[in-house]
Amino acid sequence: MAGSTISVADLSTDPHPIWHRLRADQPVAWIEPLDAWLVTSHDLCAQVMFDPATFTVDDPRFSTQRVIGSSMLSLDGAQHKRHRDPFSEPFRGGAVRDLEKFTRETAATLVAATAKSGWGDLRAQVAGPLAVAVMARILDLADVDSDEVLSWYREIVDAVHAVTAGEDMPSSGLRAFEELKAAVERNLSSSSLLGLVETAGTLDVDEIASNVAVLLFGGIVTSESSTAIAFRYLLEDRALRAKIDSDRAMVRPFVEETLRLEPSAAAVDRYATMDVTLDGAQIAKGDLVRVSLSAANRDPGVFPEPDRLDLNRENHGKSLTFARGPHACLGIHLARLETAAAVDALLDIDSDLVAGDLAPVTGLVFRVPETVAAEWAGSPSSID
Repeated sequence: MAGSTISVADLSTDPHPIWHRLRADQPVAWIEPLDAWLVTSHDLCAQVMFDPATFTVDDPRFSTQRVIGSSMLSLDGAQHKRHRDPFSEPFRGGAVRDLEKFTRETAATLVAATAKSGWGDLRAQVAGPLAVAVMARILDLADVDSDEVLSWYREIVDAVHAVTAGEDMPSSGLRAFEELKAAVERNLSSSSLLGLVETAGTLDVDEIASNVAVLLFGGIVTSESSTAIAFRYLLEDRALRAKIDSDRAMVRPFVEETLRLEPSAAAVDRYATMDVTLDGAQIAKGDLVRVSLSAANRDPGVFPEPDRLDLNRENHGKSLTFARGPHACLGIHLARLETAAAVDALLDIDSDLVAGDLAPVTGLVFRVPETVAAEWAGSPSSID
């Protein structure tokens, strides 16, 4: 079989050649190390995500559910709606536009502080803190600082990574969730969002905490990774950076292309609710079906020259970066805003950057460069 020799390490490092081979030879392939079917073509990935009756998230093996319990991420149908709807308002287009001034000012402050020293890790000093600051503002946890939010996020994401890779669940992830739950309980009466959710009366405290955890790590990982990846593309290609800096209308298509080329969440999991045939593959009831958003976004049948960053690409709307169907990402507008704001802030300070340690984009499920180091060519003291 096409997927019989593929390892988890292969999928975590540079999976794109593997996706191209699988898509051409066996777009629904059994991958032994994942104990899962892997779907790699754009149309088949969309088909699975739009069919929750056949391919569900509602399974006790779902990795996120094992870490934080049932939530909007791990339920379908009426239960999914009950969990998701109370949290939707802050992520709608209009509400996100209201966050634009805060987001852009925060991005500018973080970039300026990094540039002042003359060098820095743009993931650790800009992308991560920006995502945390925005989510902290949305969640409105008054007695929790950003460092504490970031520590919870890291531990929860690491736990999801471990479970997804078939490892034992680290106790640190469970401890982080318990601390987050305690903060949620303390802030039910003071947080505008949590107060609104509690007043709606459809969720109990445990359910509110599980969904806050989903929003926390989903909102941060999506935006932090997207911003770090965009920074990496800018730093490794000086000509591209100069082109975008000279025409800021290019920021939007640049962000869309980096989101397409390297979605921060590379895959989403579903479980077959019945025996089903998908593109000739005989999938048994209960089988794990992993939808590769990363592979779908580089399907040459949809995106010509799919591995090339093309600022003039016209069909960004076909990207599956934020998933599709009932579980399409709530943070789609937020991730785009944060990444665009960060790119503009970086170019506003000084486009004459020198790349430092540009770590590769890696990860089995959540993909991000470990570091995105940059140095400003000018004197740090000249940057106000």
